[in-house]
Parts: sequence; structure tokens; C-alpha cells
Amino acid sequence: MFADINFHHRLLTGLEQLDIAEPTEVQSLVLPLALAGRDVQVCAETGSGKTLAYLLPILEKLLQQEAPQSATRALVLVPTRELARQVFKTAKHFCDLTELNVGLLTGGDEFRYQAAMLRKNPEIIVSTPGRLVDHLKRGTAELGDLEFLVLDEADRMLDMGFAEDMELIVGKAAVERQTFMLSATLRHEGIGRIARAMLKDAAEVTTKTVQDQHEYIRQQRILADDNAHKDRLLVWLLANESYDKAIIFVNKRIEVDRLNDFLRRHREGIAMLHGEMTQDERNYVMQSLREGKRNILVATDVAARGLDVEGVDLVINYDLARKGDEYVHRIGRTGRAGKEGLAISLISPHEWNLKASIERYLQQQMEARKVAGLEGSYKGPKKVKASGKAAGGKKKPKPKGAAAKKAAPKKTAARSDKKKLGPRPSRPKAREENKGTLMDSEGFAPIKKKK
Repeated sequence: MFADINFHHRLLTGLEQLDIAEPTEVQSLVLPLALAGRDVQVCAETGSGKTLAYLLPILEKLLQQEAPQSATRALVLVPTRELARQVFKTAKHFCDLTELNVGLLTGGDEFRYQAAMLRKNPEIIVSTPGRLVDHLKRGTAELGDLEFLVLDEADRMLDMGFAEDMELIVGKAAVERQTFMLSATLRHEGIGRIARAMLKDAAEVTTKTVQDQHEYIRQQRILADDNAHKDRLLVWLLANESYDKAIIFVNKRIEVDRLNDFLRRHREGIAMLHGEMTQDERNYVMQSLREGKRNILVATDVAARGLDVEGVDLVINYDLARKGDEYVHRIGRTGRAGKEGLAISLISPHEWNLKASIERYLQQQMEARKVAGLEGSYKGPKKVKASGKAAGGKKKPKPKGAAAKKAAPKKTAARSDKKKLGPRPSRPKAREENKGTLMDSEGFAPIKKKK
């Protein structure tokens, strides 16, 4: 029970308003460590409640110790605007019940408005790395009084090329601080280096490995010949599957635009989301999805991290994710908080090996599925019969004795003839004796010219 932890009564009121009575597993593990002042590195499945696991102890400590003359005291760094707005909304819910303030810094919003907000010194800032770096370089942001630093979805920020920005931000932050590093997949090769540089004597919390995650998500795969075949399968799935809301993932923005136009000719309630849209457009799309005005979202991986929309029970990978981690985050948009979900991947011939690598990473197989009447010609890779050790078989034993003599290759006629010819004449002499003739490749069998 949250009531068993000595939280400020305003925070308990905020939890009651959100209808949250029991802490999740990750919250039960992280809260005591965070309240004790430890740095924490957390790896927990999507939808496990990681946001409250770091926000609640930060809010509690800020309320315990007032610092009216200080600059920003807590910073939450996230990779995408959508996740930033989601964390900001949660933090603001609690701040509105107290005297604390929270600010939001993301690209796409008016820079002057953000600078004015920063001059008011909000205790908590939720930001994407790039926009915060812009403010630091212009001198409109100050991190010298920072007491808490949160790197949410740290591996994704590294994948998006924010490593230098993260290092610059940490360099501007106060040395004496408490740091949280969180993700559903902390297996990025750069995570170890970042953790060693930014965390001090960190406690590691892992609720479930990647292989154990998503027990409530049924994972299927359907073979497809090409994109035209995928289009037909997609239309059928959206028409015949039972779902409240669905997200369709593709790898390229141009495919988002194409599928959005294509699906609008077949169904209503289609929305799209990609990184090139304006912030107002992105906000409108997410609001429409949450309010149920739209129930099908076509998106790039910008929607794969941290996006929490209630009622998403179907995820379709039109394009397969390029890495196992991204696949985990995509399908994690469904099956959240113990609810069941379905994730379907459409696999074309060039994606089979990628599917196999994702299955090895997850240590589980996707369930094979066919759609009656829409089967394609592609049935998967042809099985090639291996030989020897590669096939797991035994090598044939070498023949011995009489069998070896019988199996030995016979001497060729060329070798036998060469013995009868005797020593080969020197090349100059042969050319002199056979002047006016053509020589064969060995230089001793003259071929007369035709007149």
C-alpha cells in the first residue's frame, strides 16, 4: 500500500484521484531505494509504472526541503515529445495539488515562451535533450542547483544520437545529485559507459528480462509476398479483428503518408504520426486518439516509446522493427498493466532473417498464422539439406584395404602417355625444329598450319 510509505498527504490525495491504491512491482522495488537517496538503474517492462517510480520520491523530497531561491531542482530527460508531454501531464497532476511547479521543454513550441517559463524557476523540468541544449547554449536554462536527474528511455536517446547532448547536459548539472536511469531495454552497448559516468554506486532493479516480458501479449506473424499483399492483409485485419484501438507501425515517414491515404479509402477513424509533423498536429492526433475520435494510428517509431494510450489492444507491424529492442517497445503499446493484447507482424521475404534474429533475442517464436483467401506464394525460406557436421550427421568413414584400392582414382591417359614420350625437349630447340608450326600448350606437340 502507498499509505504504508510516509508520503506527503497531498501526494496520497493525487494517487487517490488517479485511482491508484497499490504500487506496481517496479514501484515497490524502486521507491525505498530512491527515498534512501540511492542512484538507481531500472530495467522494467513497458506499462509497469516506471514514471511514478521516480516522480513520487522526487516530489516527496522537494516537498520536504523547500528551496525558493534555487533554480531548477529536478530534470527529467526523455527522447520524444510525446513521452515528454505524457510525463509532464503526470507531474503536473501532483504539482497542482502542491506549491511545486513543472515546466515542459520540447521542440516545436515557441522558444520565447519557454524562456519566460524558465525565468520563473520551476522546480521540475521535463525536456527532450535537443531543446534543453538550445536553452543551455543561450543561457536561458540553469542546472547548477539540480538535485535530481532522470534519464527516461536512456537507450533510445543514445539510438537517436543524443549521446553528446546528454554529456553536455550532465556536465552542466550539479555534481552532487541523485540520478535515475530507466528503460524497458537497457541492453544498448553505450548504456554501460553512460551509467558508469553518470551513476554513483547505483542500485540495479530488474523486474523482468526482455525474454520474460509481455506475457499478456499474443505475438503472431503472417507471411506476405510484397507491400501490395501487405495492404490487402492490413485491410482484412482491421475489418475482422476485435479491438478498441490499433497502432500500425512502419519504418519510413513516406509509408505513413501512403498508408494513411490508402486506409482512409477503406475505413474511418484513421490518424497518422511521424517526426516531421508540427507539434500542434502531433498534439491534435494524440488527443483525438485518447478521446476516441480516432481509433487507428499509423506511425513510425516515434510512437513506440512511452506512449500510453488506454484501449490499445492491437499492434500491427506493417514493417518489422529493425532491432529487437524496438520490437519490444512497439508491441509494448498493448498488453499494458495486465491487460491482454495482440501483436501481428507482416513478414515479407527480405524480413525473414530479421524476424529470426528478433525471435532469438526474445527467445520465443512468433505464432504462425494464415488468412484464408489471402495466402501468398511466399512460404518462408527453402530448407537446404546440410552435410557433414553442419547437418549434425556423421562423416562417412574412409575406405580401407581392398575397398580403398577399388575406390582410388585411376591414372589418367595423359599421365601414362607422358611417360612414353620421354624427356621434353627444351623450348628453344622445339621452336627451331617446328618452325612454321603452331605449338600446343605444353610446347612439344606440333600442329601444322593449314595452307
